[in-house]
Amino acid sequence: MSRVSLKGICDMHVHTNPDLRLRAYNDLELADAAVRVGARAIVIKSHLGFTVNRANIANAYVKKVYGDKTNFTMYGGVVMNKVIGGVNPEAVEKGLKLGAKVIWLPTQSARRHLEKMGKNPDEGIQLVRDGKVIPELETVFGLIKDHDAVLATAHVSPEEAFVVVEAARKAGVEKIVITHPEWWVCGYTLEDQIRLVKDYDVILERCYAQNMGKGKKYHMNLRENAELIQAVGYRHVMVDTDGGQTENPDWETEIYEYMHYLVEYGIPEEQVYYMTKTIPYRLLGIQDEPVGAAKD
Repeated sequence: MSRVSLKGICDMHVHTNPDLRLRAYNDLELADAAVRVGARAIVIKSHLGFTVNRANIANAYVKKVYGDKTNFTMYGGVVMNKVIGGVNPEAVEKGLKLGAKVIWLPTQSARRHLEKMGKNPDEGIQLVRDGKVIPELETVFGLIKDHDAVLATAHVSPEEAFVVVEAARKAGVEKIVITHPEWWVCGYTLEDQIRLVKDYDVILERCYAQNMGKGKKYHMNLRENAELIQAVGYRHVMVDTDGGQTENPDWETEIYEYMHYLVEYGIPEEQVYYMTKTIPYRLLGIQDEPVGAAKD
């Protein structure tokens, strides 16, 4: 039986309190959990906009409580929802100057999200007009490039994503993540994901479970994720949890179950470590050696 280790792993998608929806851990509790299992880094995310400021507070807490006993780092980012003015270059610039590592396109303010939730998509944020990204998004691309940050597609449609990703690549954005493409709200086909990898060299973020909506039980994505990894190749897939829901196991259990499942499915441990260490290390600018991971 696999005994995968969480030492040195990164998870670039976890939700925490404070939030308008109750989460399993607050920022400091998640930091404690990460230190306990020896994780290297976590990126916290909120639909309410900024998490980079909260991550900085969590890191001060970790330093005070644990000192040199850990190298764990918490990172944050900016979600471009209406709560921060949508595609707001000024807000993005401030977040990046504070140390934001990930800039997400709209989530709950995305036209696709609203449509799938039975709401009016016209009330969402328009990213593409006449086949081109809006000027504000072009400005954001320049900021992301200058700060060597990550652009993540969040809850936009595949159709929007293809236009945005192509424009981002032309603008010089090097780090692009397709956010949980398996989620039914986003709705990327396997062909969409293969094409994005082939044409734009993106990273596909595949998550532990997905919200099925309307009070339904979360759907475990593990088998579908394993099949996708075999179809696309582990070098273009990042293993994240999108954790933090009170309905699901705690974060450290989720990430362990996910990694263990992949190994039991037949994906070599060194490839699992590549997807949980090498890829996020590069995206976050972590210089550590990804111990146990497959070599390039």
